[in-house]
Amino acid sequence: MRALTLLLALSAAPVPALAQTSPAPSPAPQPPVVQTPLTQTQGAAQAAAEARDLVTRARAAYPKGSANIDQPLWKQAAAAAERAVQAAPTNPDYLRLRAQIYTEVGFWRQAELAWQAYFQAAPNAAQTDAREAATVQYNLGYAAFTRGQLDQAAAFFARCLTLDANNGLCASWAARTALEQGNFAQAQTLYDRALALKPGDAGLTYFRRLAGKAAQYGPDATRAFSRAYADLEGGRRPQALVGFQEAARRAPTFAEAHREAGRLALALGDLGAAQAAYTALGALPGATDADRYNLGLVQEAGQYGLQAVQTFRAAYARYAAGDSAGAEAGFTAATTQNPRYAKAWAWLGRVRFEAGNFAGAAEAYTQAVKLDPTDKSSAYQLRLAEQKK
Repeated sequence: MRALTLLLALSAAPVPALAQTSPAPSPAPQPPVVQTPLTQTQGAAQAAAEARDLVTRARAAYPKGSANIDQPLWKQAAAAAERAVQAAPTNPDYLRLRAQIYTEVGFWRQAELAWQAYFQAAPNAAQTDAREAATVQYNLGYAAFTRGQLDQAAAFFARCLTLDANNGLCASWAARTALEQGNFAQAQTLYDRALALKPGDAGLTYFRRLAGKAAQYGPDATRAFSRAYADLEGGRRPQALVGFQEAARRAPTFAEAHREAGRLALALGDLGAAQAAYTALGALPGATDADRYNLGLVQEAGQYGLQAVQTFRAAYARYAAGDSAGAEAGFTAATTQNPRYAKAWAWLGRVRFEAGNFAGAAEAYTQAVKLDPTDKSSAYQLRLAEQKK
């Protein structure tokens, strides 16, 4: 009974409540981050900074002197500069940056337009900027010249000289363009200007003299000569030879055209063309000792071969300079190149005789006399060498 009472008492006692875990309250929602849009000025500055960074990276990434608008970094730099200019069309710094990028990559037409826009915004721009813009005009002018668009070339070169009065390249090519146009008086004036900027320049002196005579030959012959000279400078020697021959055909008294054709034909090993040029030149009042020498060389080469004759003449030049050993080696080489070259055998005998090699001299003189029985000098020297052996 007592146990039952105790059990009832316990069941009637209040039961303590179990602890309850409540979820943590959610953080209060944050307002969305609102990015303040860049102002137009800030956008332009950011694009310009990007362009400058890309220029630095492009210069480091690509070989020096290879800058090209098709290279990705340069293309991106130009695009960034364009964005800067679009955002701030009158900002001289951004206009200048764009012009400099197009100039560095050689995108000449875009560079020209970019510099024009810059100078409109900055009419008092520094002279260094004008000089940089002048290089663009030079390149446009040279490209027009090579295409044969002489009026365009003249205009580009004139603008170049307006931007940079001391640009020797523009003065030189303006003169060359005037010469090809048949404006001979203007060409002389421009060559004088170019020579004042580059005193003593051999090429300018040569063409200044030509400009003074060009009226005698006419514009067609002068133009053909100038074009041939440009081909020669560009390493296009066969085309240059054709051009010099054309100039000489159009003006038969054009001594320089014959002379250049002769020199080039010799260099190319074209003996027929060389003989024709030097023969025509020899009949003109302006022929020089060098022209007559080359005519003799060509005539002799027709008999013994150009290589043997050139070797012989080089050996003779060494002999005249006191280089007996070099001369002997050269004369020996000439007799090897053409064993029937009597004169080469005779001179080989001479240098050996003078060196005291009488047996060798007798051997060489024997060949000379065998090939040319009328050579009394070699026959006489042969007898002396035989006596001294």
